[in-house]
Amino acid sequence: MACVKLGSKADAFQRQGQAWFCTTGLPSDLVVEVGEMSFHLHKFPLLSRSGVLSRLITETPESEEEEECVIHLLNIPGGAKTFELVVKFCYGVKIELTASNVVYLWCAAEHLEMTEEHGEGNLISQAETFFGEVVLRSWKDSLRALQTCDDVLPHAEALHIVRSCIESLAAKASTDTNLLGWPVLERGGPVQSPDGSVLWNGISTVARPKNSSSDWWYEDVANLTLPHYKRLVAAMESQGIRQDIIADSLAFYAKRYLPGLNRRHVSGESSTHLTPVILGSLPSEEDQKILVEEIDRLLPMEKGLVQTKFLFGLLRTGMILRVSYSCTSNLEKRIGMQLDQAALEDLLMPTFSYSMETLYNVDCVQRILDHFLAMDQDTGAASPCSIDDGQLIESPSLTSITMVAKLIDGYLAEVAPDVNLKLPKFEALAAAVPEYARPLDDGLYRAIDIYLKSHPELVESEREQLCRLMDCQKLSLEACTHAAQNERLPIRTIVQVLFFEQLQLRTSIAGCFLVSDNLDGSRQLRSGLIGNNEGGWPSAVKENQVLKVGMDNMRMRVSELEKECSNMRQEIEKVGRGKGSSTWGLLCKMFGFKIKSQICSAEEGSVSNQNNGNSKVEKLKNRFVVKHKKSSYISAKESSIVPP
Repeated sequence: MACVKLGSKADAFQRQGQAWFCTTGLPSDLVVEVGEMSFHLHKFPLLSRSGVLSRLITETPESEEEEECVIHLLNIPGGAKTFELVVKFCYGVKIELTASNVVYLWCAAEHLEMTEEHGEGNLISQAETFFGEVVLRSWKDSLRALQTCDDVLPHAEALHIVRSCIESLAAKASTDTNLLGWPVLERGGPVQSPDGSVLWNGISTVARPKNSSSDWWYEDVANLTLPHYKRLVAAMESQGIRQDIIADSLAFYAKRYLPGLNRRHVSGESSTHLTPVILGSLPSEEDQKILVEEIDRLLPMEKGLVQTKFLFGLLRTGMILRVSYSCTSNLEKRIGMQLDQAALEDLLMPTFSYSMETLYNVDCVQRILDHFLAMDQDTGAASPCSIDDGQLIESPSLTSITMVAKLIDGYLAEVAPDVNLKLPKFEALAAAVPEYARPLDDGLYRAIDIYLKSHPELVESEREQLCRLMDCQKLSLEACTHAAQNERLPIRTIVQVLFFEQLQLRTSIAGCFLVSDNLDGSRQLRSGLIGNNEGGWPSAVKENQVLKVGMDNMRMRVSELEKECSNMRQEIEKVGRGKGSSTWGLLCKMFGFKIKSQICSAEEGSVSNQNNGNSKVEKLKNRFVVKHKKSSYISAKESSIVPP
């Protein structure tokens, strides 16, 4: 820390208890009381330097009984410690001007009117020159001087000391040290040359300093009080510092004084980022509440500038501290803007209100989701696709809303075991996600199943109402298999699952035969091409081997589908017998249309309609046997032409 020495005389003062005495040998004729401290001095050194002391000494009547004149100094900036330095300056005793005391001395000198009219090179001019030419040129000195302004804030504001320090810090923080090639003063250790090497006594060495990053000042400014920090952030914005850098600084400052934000610290974060350390006593709950509200006002309202995990932590802390409604609403909107970047553990916010019965704050997640959907709709992504010149174009935000749908389904599965979670609240959150956002409803089915298991008191109508949230046609084969055996589901939902599963199996079987015929035709075409072009023999052999593997896999898949189709038919017949009517009659009654069995003919390429489901499956088997023999014959024939 830079300093300037004033005066040349040796120290001639001695402290005894709560009093200071001058040891020059002359009896003192003046006593100045500053708070609880008394200074036994002489009139002449003070009269020649201070206008205020000169008037007080003149106006104080002399008493014949007392040899010393007593005056009282009230509200002197810096108190007795600063006045001690002022007295030493008046006597010409050696003192040092530093960044830690220059603000106190400058304010005290102004208070005592120590101008050039009362002596050349007086304390005001000395302090002002040191502050402008030394302190403001250094980052650390400017920061230290700004911190000392808290004790003498009205005087420092009147002298524009606070503004000067903040402008100096903002200018230095906005300087890109990587572009200049020089480090910020007092930050880089030894002096560096323009080529980056370290200079020792003006001699270049081969050592090179580490590259400075944009967050080098985060920890320093985190030591400032909130009012000074707010003004510094505003000054940095006017200097053109990027919004993401300011947002990171705000997050660092918040973590310094809000201990709740550090409880969910992720160990996998980059080690280069500065980790805040809470020093000293923590602020009171009221101060923390004010800090949360101020951080919310200072954060830029732009997506992606602040980590979603930090916003959730800020919202959680704000709920605990009972921040204002506007602050909570703003934080929810910020999270809603980037909900697709959130993790499931972030959404699991406990309920901090006694008026809410649920374990987790489902209402808050509902509001956050509503903000996300409103923003997504405003950006023109209300539907999954749009038509442009007759072509189907996928919405750019479809991926984001699909991620949010998966996130909400996972959240529903986590909160479903809560016995206090009412059905309307669960349904409202599940139904808020658009249908096109879920490619599959497996996640929603899992959440519904967990809710039904945890709420056995639901009647049949409520169960059917809950199951209407999912689309049975969008369940995977594994989910359909589980749902068909799930006793917690209503019978109507089970029949729907079985029906759509059988349709899916029939379509898959028909598709297998189409693929088989296409492979046969492409194989004949390749045989003709190989005969015309003998030079492509190795490539043809490789393709032949790939096709053989594909055909083998296809045969296995068709066999599995036949078995699953037979099992599904038996299950449907059991359900039909249980209800006293035929299976197909029950399905026609439920869905209101006549079911037509469909099967693709690989030889003729047409669709044949049949009324009997059992005979259709038998014909599928016969046709598969024919195809299987044909494929085996072709495979054996191809194997005979494969070179060793």
